[in-house]
Amino acid sequence: MTTPAPSRTRGRLAIVAGWGYLPLYLAQAARAAGEDPVIVALASEADRTFDGFETVTAGVGDLAGIERFIRQKGVDRVVMSGAVRRRPDLRDIRPTLRTLLRVPSVVRTLLSGGDDTVLQMVIKLFEGMGCRVIGAHEVAPHLLARTGTLTSISPSQEDVRDIEEAVKAALALGALDVGQGAVSIGGRVVALEGVEGTDQMLDRVASLRREGRISKRRKGVLVKLCKPQQDVRADLPAIGLSTIANASRAGLAGIAVEAGRSLVLDEREVLGAAEGAGLFVCGIDAGLPRGGL
Repeated sequence: MTTPAPSRTRGRLAIVAGWGYLPLYLAQAARAAGEDPVIVALASEADRTFDGFETVTAGVGDLAGIERFIRQKGVDRVVMSGAVRRRPDLRDIRPTLRTLLRVPSVVRTLLSGGDDTVLQMVIKLFEGMGCRVIGAHEVAPHLLARTGTLTSISPSQEDVRDIEEAVKAALALGALDVGQGAVSIGGRVVALEGVEGTDQMLDRVASLRREGRISKRRKGVLVKLCKPQQDVRADLPAIGLSTIANASRAGLAGIAVEAGRSLVLDEREVLGAAEGAGLFVCGIDAGLPRGGL
């Protein structure tokens, strides 16, 4: 009688943590699902504390140190989460020889590629370390935006027109691998998200209003979408309490995010804050023909 081979035990999950709350939420969700995650907190980027979780701090470009840690801890899956606000300098990049041989263009891509190009390279690097890269939505599916209006406040017909215009702009912007968000006011796109991020874009809209350069009568809408070519394992669009606060300061009527491909952090608190500020939040399908929600 042949003895069956023992089943392969799944390795640990590593959460690569940048700026913001998302890495902590993922760590908590993974633990609740029975995982024993380890945290790779990126130096000068991660701004949360991970008490109770095994954690190492590593520079963004310290590929050798990160690989050493994940091998020591038996990691076989990696999720990338949180913002990385600064590209590594050449002197910060510490690859292993094996990494350079496997992905010879790593240095050039990390220093000069667009965001999506860089993320694709980082995914390849982790795969080269023997890890499977998974998306944040696989660890915490409850964070995904749902379809439809999520608040008791609904968009008006003018808001729907603004959503349509901002969707077009966000898709065009994303195709250039630049950003994920756009603001439309009165049917005119007034702001596109660049490397500064959503909150800073909304600060710019607020400044333009104060200066009288955009309408103070019409409110407008923020739209956040995945880039058309985006790998959903990394950098899904996300909104949180700061997005609501900044959208309110910018005088907007509401926010539309891509349902199933965007994250709503602290959904109950976010929707409560939105309603308190008189804003709507809705999940849209950017792949459908325009003309409604």
